[in-house]
Amino acid sequence: MSRDKYKKQPPIFFRLQPIAKIQILSAFLTNQTLLREKTMRKAGPRKEGNYTNPCLTMHQPWASLLVYGIKRIEGRSWPAPIRGRLWIHAASKVPDESTIKAMEDFYREIYALNGITDIKFPEHYPISRLLGCVEVVGCLTCEELVQWEALPEAVRLEGQTDFCWLCEQPKKLLVPFEMRGYQRVYNLEKKIYEAAVRGLVPVDGPAPVKFPLPNLRDPFSLKPGSIVASFSNSKASAIEKSSSLSAAIAGARAAATQFSKDQNIRTNAILNSAPDSTSTETRTIFIEDDRIPDGNLKEGSMEANSASKQSDYVEEEGSSSRNQPPTRPEQDSGAPSKIFAAALRGLKPS
Repeated sequence: MSRDKYKKQPPIFFRLQPIAKIQILSAFLTNQTLLREKTMRKAGPRKEGNYTNPCLTMHQPWASLLVYGIKRIEGRSWPAPIRGRLWIHAASKVPDESTIKAMEDFYREIYALNGITDIKFPEHYPISRLLGCVEVVGCLTCEELVQWEALPEAVRLEGQTDFCWLCEQPKKLLVPFEMRGYQRVYNLEKKIYEAAVRGLVPVDGPAPVKFPLPNLRDPFSLKPGSIVASFSNSKASAIEKSSSLSAAIAGARAAATQFSKDQNIRTNAILNSAPDSTSTETRTIFIEDDRIPDGNLKEGSMEANSASKQSDYVEEEGSSSRNQPPTRPEQDSGAPSKIFAAALRGLKPS
């Protein structure tokens, strides 16, 4: 019997064809990246005071509208954990033309209530870019904001989510920085911050708003429940809505709900794809993972000054219940392993 039969064979990986090696390595790197990001997310939101250069990733066109000073209220299903500068990053999802038109129509209509018709919207809505920053000066509930008659009607109509982050002093970057975003509020990397802070320029919005603080010495004084006493015995005047305004609000709400319609795309793409499409699977994982939950107009009552307690805030994995932090999408821990196993099953040593 030949001794060659008993010679030690090299590991199967080294006997595979080059393309097979690339596919397996790609699956392995994807697995490591997802595990690292899952670990980061499990840490949960930081408490107040633990942020150095806080940043929030938003979908377009909402991100640019905020940085350009057109949008003054950022809506979320959870209260703002910070005060002061908040960097704004645009997620990777390319906005549809219909979404852009719906949101621009919405702001045209609400600004028209205060006699403002000349609004300069952004010419472009870049994605996967750090766009600029705003100053978060307070946070109120929707019910408080819509009853605060000291504010213009247009601002009160923006308040249609559980918690409304009050934003002032928008600034944009002359050259938006390409970077990857994350969920909730996170810290910018030091090198990105140091480069970005030198490229900021002030933005003149259509109608800047100064939100008065109950206590000038306490930057967190404008918070849920802080101004209830000022209008507890009075009712805010109802905002009369024309048919065009009602249509614009409905269109904006429809635009905000689109991110909950295809929430299982990533998982289905992994489970149903063929072994020879590993590179496509990897690309799908990263694109869909960038669909950051965004606080815009919630579904529900058409009335902005409704006192309804129901919240249909749009999250990537569906709506979150009132007074609960947004549900974080759980990565499919077995998905990268499925890719790896599928690659091995479909490949043979050369």
